[in-house]
Amino acid sequence: MTLLLLTPAPILALPPRAPQPDAAAPAPVAMADAGEPYASWARSGRRFLAFDPRGDGRAAEVLGDLATADRIAVLVPGVDTRLRDFDRGLGGVARRAPAVQARALYAALRTADPGARIAVVAWLGYDPPEGLSLDAARDLRARTGAAALIDFVRALPERAAVTLIGHSYGALVVGLAAPHLPRVTDVVALGAPGLGARTAADLGGARVWSALAAGDWIRRIPQLRLGHLGHGRRPSAPAFGAHPLPTDGVAGHDGYLCPGSATLPAVAAVVLGRVEAVAA
Repeated sequence: MTLLLLTPAPILALPPRAPQPDAAAPAPVAMADAGEPYASWARSGRRFLAFDPRGDGRAAEVLGDLATADRIAVLVPGVDTRLRDFDRGLGGVARRAPAVQARALYAALRTADPGARIAVVAWLGYDPPEGLSLDAARDLRARTGAAALIDFVRALPERAAVTLIGHSYGALVVGLAAPHLPRVTDVVALGAPGLGARTAADLGGARVWSALAAGDWIRRIPQLRLGHLGHGRRPSAPAFGAHPLPTDGVAGHDGYLCPGSATLPAVAAVVLGRVEAVAA
């Protein structure tokens, strides 16, 4: 029997901001200084809002024009995502790569509405846990990531509606950040172990959407929460109150934003505000 412990701990309280590093060089300069493959990314014309190769690395790549966008989607990846895998994916599996997922979503948005003023950001602005570790079972790194995500979203152009899309542990980051970001219209959880909340109503008024494929191993993670351990009720649980997204064609834990999945065009419809077109 699955054990569900939802404690009254202050799950929306964020930790104090960590000390910030010295101001980094502009992203193209930092990428050139970091050598390959990052220098090639900059030379090819790709646009990065942030880049820091220190440690496991940080990056935020934008597709589309932020300055004119009416709608912005921010993708937050989960465990084991590192800068070295930002473009190629963990283990060289492309569908796991934040940059690849962002391009797939951007293409789906352009297909759905070629004239839409949109932007997609692949945001690796925090240090995800390593694999199935104690850190992955706790919310501490997610809280630090949520604080950074709040700052990032608040700096985006005010004219645009924002959709936060979190995959796996990244959904926990998104869930902790959303209540502090009233401009966020939609929260999308893909293969999420939890959102750090008891119900969708705790996420600050944003519409909440969830996709959990039948073959996703995340289903085996117990739905528990005890202090900082565990992530609570999955957003796919009926009692959570999220809107379900279709998952036909999704393979395993990493296939939600792959071309050919039913989830990809459904997420695009959410970003475009066409919620009536989304059917699980």
